Amino acid sequence: MLTRIARTAVARPRWVVAVALVLMVLCGAIGATVHSHMKSGGFVTSDLDSVQASQYLSEHFPGSEPNYVLTITAEGVADSAAARAAADRALAVLGAHPEIVSGVQSYWTARPDLKQAMLSKDRTHALILASIEGDDAELPVRAAQLSEELQVESGPVTVKAGGLAASFADINTQISKDLIIAEAIAIPITGLLLALVFGSLMAAALPVAIGLFAIAASLGILRVLTALADVSIFALNMTTALGLALAIDYSLFIVSRYREELAAGLTPTAAVTRAIQTAGRTVVYSALVVALSLSALLVFPQYFFKSFAYAGIAVVAAAAAAAVIVLPALLVLVGHRIDSGDLRAPMRRLFRLTPRTEKEPRQTFWYRLVNAVMKRPLPIALATTAFLLLLGSPFLGVQFGYPDDRSLPTDVASREVGDILRTEFDADLASSATIVLPEFRGSTAELDTYARDLSKVPDVPAVLSSAAVYRNGLRVAPGVPEMTDPQHGAYLSVATTVDPYSDAGGDQLDTLRAVPAPSKALITGPAALNQDSVNAITGKLPLAGALIALTTLVLLFLFTGSVVLPVKALILNILSLAATFGAMVWIFQEGHLSGLLGFTATGTLNLAMPILMFSLAFGASMDYEVFLLSRIREEWLAGPKTTEGNTEAVAMGVARTGRIFTAAALLMSIVFLGVASSGVSMMKLFGLGCALAVISDATVIRGLLAPALMRMMGTWNWWAPKPLVALHNKFGLQEADDMPASVERQLTESGTR
Repeated sequence: MLTRIARTAVARPRWVVAVALVLMVLCGAIGATVHSHMKSGGFVTSDLDSVQASQYLSEHFPGSEPNYVLTITAEGVADSAAARAAADRALAVLGAHPEIVSGVQSYWTARPDLKQAMLSKDRTHALILASIEGDDAELPVRAAQLSEELQVESGPVTVKAGGLAASFADINTQISKDLIIAEAIAIPITGLLLALVFGSLMAAALPVAIGLFAIAASLGILRVLTALADVSIFALNMTTALGLALAIDYSLFIVSRYREELAAGLTPTAAVTRAIQTAGRTVVYSALVVALSLSALLVFPQYFFKSFAYAGIAVVAAAAAAAVIVLPALLVLVGHRIDSGDLRAPMRRLFRLTPRTEKEPRQTFWYRLVNAVMKRPLPIALATTAFLLLLGSPFLGVQFGYPDDRSLPTDVASREVGDILRTEFDADLASSATIVLPEFRGSTAELDTYARDLSKVPDVPAVLSSAAVYRNGLRVAPGVPEMTDPQHGAYLSVATTVDPYSDAGGDQLDTLRAVPAPSKALITGPAALNQDSVNAITGKLPLAGALIALTTLVLLFLFTGSVVLPVKALILNILSLAATFGAMVWIFQEGHLSGLLGFTATGTLNLAMPILMFSLAFGASMDYEVFLLSRIREEWLAGPKTTEGNTEAVAMGVARTGRIFTAAALLMSIVFLGVASSGVSMMKLFGLGCALAVISDATVIRGLLAPALMRMMGTWNWWAPKPLVALHNKFGLQEADDMPASVERQLTESGTR
């Protein structure tokens, strides 16, 4: 099949390139506004108790769960005339939008016995609370529009917007800006490195061209998906980065093989065909592994994960298709000019270095390194494994938390509001728990007892109910009658002084749930949302992991014909990713590099990020595993089937590919580091984590641990039971081994046969 694709592409190269350009422009035009159609949430599902409680409140007690917070900050005190005037203006703006804003409360309009909760300790900050209606797509858009009208950034009185709605709006804005910056960083640097790797501007330009096609295709695909399903805004950076990284990787493999075949004396047409037969086969297998790794995200019910699965699979397919269809056409058009624009010769003359000569595989650093490793395989395997496990050990203490405004830089308005609420007020009103009693039809005395008992829970400064306001078991103020409805039950607001995402927040939530309620109770708020979402996600992890492992084992068996090599590859990838996850806990959860990297450590990691990292980095690591094994297998099939033949096949396979997959890993890591330049901390975690996983895999794993294990297993590397051998002979791809005879006499003297 790949041979037919290659022959079709080389027979009509200009048509293929023209169609690709049209698709690129069309996808770019379609995807230009994709960010405005994406959503910020997707971490929870409607069947969770906390989500059902929020929905019930929205339907029957609108405005009872504020998600939009304004801080009015005065140079003097919040009781000043200037602060009051600013507050009146803000209240008028909010009141002008009754269709989307409800439940407006403020320090200036609240009851005297309740208003002090909305004034900071130093009396310079006062609050206005409101609830903005809308789903994950509407909420940030509406919040951004209101903030544009309301915010006053400078002057004697400032007005800044925070809360969940404003945080989502700021995250959307930040991610859209970060995408432009990430691409501005990644594309020129990868182009420069490709020029250094290939020593040719022409050879370097081709992977960049395919990468740009992949970015345009990614944006177009994402825009189409937003019309069919909910798509997370976080998919914007990640899938475009993945498309660029894989397109460059795949192009690098194919262009390198094309140059090798040209050097062996093939014509451009024959060299392209052979490159697609060999490296193209590797690209297809790699794309299948990455796509199937991402498809495991479909087992999670949250659309955050599903959107990554749909978009990621489509983007991987686009990158692979561009590499095996568009790139062959470009290579045929370039022909022998692939080496034009040589930079290395003039650079060597400039620095008075000796002319560079191409080394035979046995003269390379990689050949010497692998042979040195295989002379002492057991101690190197043990030492490397111990090192990776040591790096991974911090992951044993991982704590997961829901993302909030602390994901943003400290100078963003919603983050500033969040910091003020956490540090300047007796209780963070944006972190309160709300308890819904939808079936309550009891007496005021029952509700009064329940509110009093809740107020005795440690680190609860106050409980508001329709019966009374309680502090430490003592009644301190009359209740709020609107918090009970004869038809729809009642709700209570429980303030807190602890971080809802911390262990203390989880413990407090468990204690609140243990307090006997007068009827069925549902709890919502940050702590409940966090706990419910983490439990829902972790419940699906075993199934997702099993699907990734199974598909990887099956694909690598079909690729190699061995049952040993797929198991080895799976174990090595898990080791590499465990080390990466440990580093992420040490950096982001414990905050050891927070100053250098510019983020705020919260003591937790967003659970979604390690899952996405595992799916993407696992697929990327298998990319190099497939590439390495394909070349080792070629050497094994061409040599003696002995222990010495296995050793030489491993050494030669690494020698022929080491420089290429190391360059590919470096290029892919630069793309991911572009994502890590984001101002959103979870994007930093994702980008840096994927970059570290790729680099460690291409160096420690492929250069040390994999050769050591393959030397220890000897000819057993290629073993499979007889029934599976027959299965592989029937279904495994053999296309790369079929052709030579000097590529069928230069493809029958270039009638392309």
